[in-house]
Amino acid sequence: MKIYRWALAWGLLAVWPGLAAAAELDGGQLSVLWGVPFAGLLLSIAVMPLVAPIFWHHHFGKVAAAWALAFLLPFAVAFGAGAAVVNLAHAMLAEYIPFIILLTALFTVAGGIYIRGNLHGSPGLNASILAIGAVLASFMGTTGASMLMIRPLIRANDNRKHKAHVVVFFIFIVSNAGGSLTPLGDPPLFLGFLKGVDFFWTVSHIFPETLFLIGCLLALFYALDWWFYHRREEILPADPTPDSRRIGFDGVANFWLLGAIVALVLLSGFWKSSLVFHIVGTEVGLPGLVRDIGLICVTLVSLQITPTGVHVDNQFSWSPMQEVAKLFAGIFLTIIPVIAMLKAGIHGPFGAVVSAVTRPDGSPDPAMYFWAAGALSSFLDNAPTYLVFFNTAGGDPTVLMSTLAPTLAAISAGAVFMGANTYIGNAPNLMVKAIAEDRGVKMPSFFGYMLWSGAILVPLFIVMTFIWFR
Repeated sequence: MKIYRWALAWGLLAVWPGLAAAAELDGGQLSVLWGVPFAGLLLSIAVMPLVAPIFWHHHFGKVAAAWALAFLLPFAVAFGAGAAVVNLAHAMLAEYIPFIILLTALFTVAGGIYIRGNLHGSPGLNASILAIGAVLASFMGTTGASMLMIRPLIRANDNRKHKAHVVVFFIFIVSNAGGSLTPLGDPPLFLGFLKGVDFFWTVSHIFPETLFLIGCLLALFYALDWWFYHRREEILPADPTPDSRRIGFDGVANFWLLGAIVALVLLSGFWKSSLVFHIVGTEVGLPGLVRDIGLICVTLVSLQITPTGVHVDNQFSWSPMQEVAKLFAGIFLTIIPVIAMLKAGIHGPFGAVVSAVTRPDGSPDPAMYFWAAGALSSFLDNAPTYLVFFNTAGGDPTVLMSTLAPTLAAISAGAVFMGANTYIGNAPNLMVKAIAEDRGVKMPSFFGYMLWSGAILVPLFIVMTFIWFR
């Protein structure tokens, strides 16, 4: 009965004329205090696992919901219930639900592929897995590549004493930098593709930057892993994964489903349709709807055809996906006023940030675009952040791909590369962390991870600025 009540409620909201006519949120009229719930949620993610780990483990979903309500309820009082429902519906229907459907499909399909046999996590093998993952990320997305490669990488190193650094570099390379070459790789680039940026524009304009970053990270990783690998007592006496089977794949049918996911995502970008459904003031286009329904079908098919033994061997569980879904639901809601304030440009509360990317002569400053887009992408969702600076730079894809090509390259690189600065900069980061912890890897805390990224990534970004974005 509950499902019918929910359907009826959403149906009534969809046709309620007062809601459909609600105005778009004007960030220029907001106070920075509206960003407190978002900041509070970020601090909760950063601090509570350290000071109250047991409470956080059992109640992180309730904490995220509390911060979401801390935004929604005052917002409803200040701007009316209609505006609150419209913004809630837009965040859910246009952003969160498609986002979580895609993540769930990739998580499920990749979790249905088991790389059997025991790979031994030597520095050379680990670096090779990271390099392969980086290549895959631009063609099957950072999420797909991360979910496919993280389990065999952890299993290959389960006889190692030190393995957190392996997962940290995996997040740097596979979950972020590797997805910088095509719109399939990372959501910001896909949004640029939908806005009119050519499919192969990114690979032709930031390939040197990507090669430099990934090459430097692989070299640094190899040196660090070699040092750990040759320490006394680094290799455990007993390997938890015995050498019992030849290297190969189980659940190979899921590779076809990965191809189906890529095809559905591409279809939604290339297919143009005038048929649009208006739900609570939010436009839901037919291509996006077909993509999401197709992804749900792919998820269900994967669960149906994957042998139980594959999930058992992969130690597949829904807990990492549940953690990401709950935390990002809170993030997508509390980020509403923050994105609106950024979209207000120089007339909004964050006008200083937007003004900083423009030179005195009025021309865009690629270096500032790189750092502004990157810094905000480290803590905000990098997809809307990309759009904010895409529009700040004029929003005309023809001009941005030609006259302002250095600016678009800086925005693209900043949004993708610097998503690795924090666990919440890109969705796969948190998923990889959750999977690693589920496998017993003691991962750095939120701030501990930022020490890694600050020491390794930031100096590389500074070098890249002087070489490519001056």
